[in-house]
Amino acid sequence: MSFLLQPSLPVAAIEILVGLLLLTFAADKFVDGAVGIARVARISPVVVGAVIVGFGTSAPELLVSGIAASNGDLDLGVGNVVGSNVANLTLVLGAAAFIIPVLALRPLLVKEVPISLVSTLLFAFFTIGGLAIWEGVTLLVVLAAMLTWTVMGSRQTEEQVAPASDDNAPGDDAEEEDGSVAMNAVITVVGLAGTVLGAQFLVTGATTVADEFGLTGGFVGFTLVALGTSLPELVTAIVAARKGQTDLIMGNLLGSNMFNSLAVGGVISILGPGLIGDASMRTVGIWAMVFVSSLASVFIVTRRRLHRVEAVILLSSWLGTVALLAQGSTS
Repeated sequence: MSFLLQPSLPVAAIEILVGLLLLTFAADKFVDGAVGIARVARISPVVVGAVIVGFGTSAPELLVSGIAASNGDLDLGVGNVVGSNVANLTLVLGAAAFIIPVLALRPLLVKEVPISLVSTLLFAFFTIGGLAIWEGVTLLVVLAAMLTWTVMGSRQTEEQVAPASDDNAPGDDAEEEDGSVAMNAVITVVGLAGTVLGAQFLVTGATTVADEFGLTGGFVGFTLVALGTSLPELVTAIVAARKGQTDLIMGNLLGSNMFNSLAVGGVISILGPGLIGDASMRTVGIWAMVFVSSLASVFIVTRRRLHRVEAVILLSSWLGTVALLAQGSTS
């Protein structure tokens, strides 16, 4: 049960709004604090990018879906993961590519595209037949293996290009720029606490909206909740596109989908194992995620640069999926 009382519909709307604001602001601070600690402690940039930032950007999905699954609403938790994965590669990537062509760098093609696609397909395979604890453990083990492969491979590249001397090693200036460990630790803790509270508000409000309107948890998770948890990525991608800085957009979105599928999928499988009650999510939702992930991967590998044509196709895929889910969304 939620520690917040089930509110009336107007209060639920306020809770959703407050939850979204907290998630957007607090998750950002959580990432800033964690990255600050890593830099002050002189942790490898590879670890910062692959592990800390990757985990931080998926923290809203992890907490929202984890809370939903632990409350017995597995449909909402799965819907959030599926919806976030679809939104990342349709709404977010499509919106950025509609503004300016988005470039795919070669390292992305060699490593991140296969990792993201395999992670998504594995989560989809497990979810269709219902989630079990052993499947959650498997997803987390695969995540650890993927991160180890990424970090070790990138470290070897860094060692090959790094100068022999330590003249360029971070020193006191870097520590002063990023602040003290204590200050960043406070920011991290406060950001995490705010993210947890925001997730709880969002889950409670979204559950009430689903009950009031007779919607399935999977549909609400795919649409309302997933849009909320993907909002930071959407805003960041649009701002980066408007500034012409698109080189990291694809990598961040593919990395986010890997964490969503493996980390969030693993957590909800352990906290709330069982069958997915929402039939439309097991069929339309899951297969739409597989289709969109495969389509985006083909675009990235074959086109190397996404333009407005690909953007329109991706954006239309999201609209089509929502329309199909809406037909079977009433509980």
